[in-house]
Amino acid sequence: MVLKTEARQLADLILKPIVTEKATLLLEQNKYVFDVALKATKPEIQAAIELLFDVKVTKVNTSRPSRQKKRVGRFLGYKPQYKRAIVTLAAGDSITLYPDV
Repeated sequence: MVLKTEARQLADLILKPIVTEKATLLLEQNKYVFDVALKATKPEIQAAIELLFDVKVTKVNTSRPSRQKKRVGRFLGYKPQYKRAIVTLAAGDSITLYPDV
């Protein structure tokens, strides 16, 4: 699939990698978790990951959980919304999240 989006705009869609216990367990299945922009679509996320890390993406799953309430004293507000993408890579490809220092 060819996207008519510039490389700079694709790079801005990926916000940060997620390093949690669950995300670390997914690494064994060659799946990586990223926070992405709310407006990002699956084809755009796939193109951005392939461009940034030079890997082949086979599948992209996204989740956008509902907003959580947050109370400060008597004032009620909401936590900011976010979108997460679980990216499955082709066999043999990997992304280095922990560079050797």
